[in-house]
Amino acid sequence: MGEGMMEPLLEVRNLTVNFDGFKALDGMNLRLMPSSVRVLIGPNGAGKSTLCDAIIGRVRATSGSVIFQGKEITALPEYEIVRRGICRKFQTPGVLENLTVGENLALSARRHRECWRSFGWSLSGEARMRAEETLELIGLQEKRNQLAGELSHGQKQWLEIGMVVASDADLLLLDEPAAGMSHGESTQTAELIRRLSLRHSFLVIDHDMTFVAQLDAPVSVMHMGRMLTEGTLEEVRKDPQVAAVYLGRIKEVTDACA
Repeated sequence: MGEGMMEPLLEVRNLTVNFDGFKALDGMNLRLMPSSVRVLIGPNGAGKSTLCDAIIGRVRATSGSVIFQGKEITALPEYEIVRRGICRKFQTPGVLENLTVGENLALSARRHRECWRSFGWSLSGEARMRAEETLELIGLQEKRNQLAGELSHGQKQWLEIGMVVASDADLLLLDEPAAGMSHGESTQTAELIRRLSLRHSFLVIDHDMTFVAQLDAPVSVMHMGRMLTEGTLEEVRKDPQVAAVYLGRIKEVTDACA
């Protein structure tokens, strides 16, 4: 079935978020299809983080709608939105450093994470299989018994992405997932996201155009709380509106795609 015939996994419709008279989002629209990656870029203050906060229920929309899997979620509390299959990962890794890699994944694989007693041995067969598959996907099989706090920065990021995947989320919101990584780790992170997008969808906020190019995904450009333009990275970098918004910074985009 072509993308035009598929129902979007996520649809943001004319979303506005007003903070004491300041419109952090001003009629924002966005569509994200199942099993896909979408990159969100824009200058500081464009509203990228506020959009993710509104999708996950961390901030309340003044008007407009967020539709996930065909159902309105705009007014739901954050915990309910997470249960429905949306998770957000922030720039700083949020792994439990005093637990092993395997225990972090096992805890995430449990459908009811309020239970903290025992880990891997209490998993259902489905959850155990999901945790094992995730270990292989993120390339940390040999570190399953190592404390998460002993991992490198890049490995912690991969583990946290794996934890969200193990929780069986359908949509992952990633905030600068390659920040602080070496070039090699950044490349591996882009490959990991592309691989995982066969089963999950990703909305990635980033400003590193080299990393964005490695994702090889459609790009949405935000400006002043609205969608400015969408397209391939090549199309976006040639757009005169984007050049005007970024001023001299558009050279960064051009250099990345040269």
